[in-house]
Amino acid sequence: MRAARLIKMVLLLQARREMTGGELAAELEVSERTVARDVLALSEAGVPVYADRGRAGGYRLVGGYRTRLTGMGRSEAEALFLSGVPSALRDLGLDDAASAARLKVSAALDPALRDVHEGSAQRFHLDAPGWWQAPGTPPLLPALADAVWSDRRAAVRYRRKDERGGGEVERELEPYGVVLKAGQWYLAARVPADAAQPGRVAWRVYRVDRFTEVTVRDECFVRERGFDLAAFWAERAASFARSLLRSQVTVRLTEAGARQLRHVTDRAAAQEALAAGTVEADGRTTVALRVESEEVAFGQLAGLGPECEVLAPPSLRARVAEAARRAAALYEDLPSSGELPSSGELPSSGELPQGRELSRSGEPPQAGDQR
Repeated sequence: MRAARLIKMVLLLQARREMTGGELAAELEVSERTVARDVLALSEAGVPVYADRGRAGGYRLVGGYRTRLTGMGRSEAEALFLSGVPSALRDLGLDDAASAARLKVSAALDPALRDVHEGSAQRFHLDAPGWWQAPGTPPLLPALADAVWSDRRAAVRYRRKDERGGGEVERELEPYGVVLKAGQWYLAARVPADAAQPGRVAWRVYRVDRFTEVTVRDECFVRERGFDLAAFWAERAASFARSLLRSQVTVRLTEAGARQLRHVTDRAAAQEALAAGTVEADGRTTVALRVESEEVAFGQLAGLGPECEVLAPPSLRARVAEAARRAAALYEDLPSSGELPSSGELPSSGELPQGRELSRSGEPPQAGDQR
């Protein structure tokens, strides 16, 4: 455990030139006292770590010291080769660079580990796009990726599609990062202040396939220190999901309906509604569910059939009732006793056919369910 931490400390100092004791402690998840002891151990082992004293002091490697990958184990090498997403690298125009990097890493590894790249590729593969979505690379993605890598501003034209209407807008952006989400590329960018709105800086997320023109400027921008793309995306994604749920419906669910609710609507909204729901005497649960719209709620809740009764709003209740009447009319020839015809069996109340629940939760359907 300590040996791995010492190697990581050397690699951190090699990559960042100089770090404070607090920064090293945060990266290594230890105390500053432990960092000081580890630095002493490295010095005794011949690694030239120099300590600058004082409040502004820190640790750095001297003499151009460089370490090699001789301490890398098999599991670490396998994890390294799995860290890239082939389709994403290809979309970004980095597949050749990634291939060259893998060759260099393979050459630096111990001969016994030279097969990890091939072994990893044979065992794991990431298919980023969602089911039933045709993968496609936005034509302007490489240009935006180039701006991201070089910290250069970009003049863009963007096809807007929101509550303000459609049409194209022109923007000057500072591209901070790109994100691949369920097969869709997004750009995280900062819109700098301009003469019309001095001092106002806004952060935005754009769908890359809606850019119609991108011109990368020669002018560079100063990237904000500490910007965390993963944290930024997590916050924006959660905010976006919440912003879609602008309406509310009240429903009464059977036990089966309560189990299936998270598979037909927003999972977080379903869990929140069920946690605050009221259990009736007959075992059914009444919940207030946040939804995107009445139209969307109708399509989602219809999948629960008789396991869900819509109570409000009245317009949605009437719509579901009408759909139920029309569906019942299609099956008037069935026995009124409720017995099933002997030619086939249906699943028990509240259960979905095999593969249906998995496909609703985002997992691949069972064999034979692919279209």
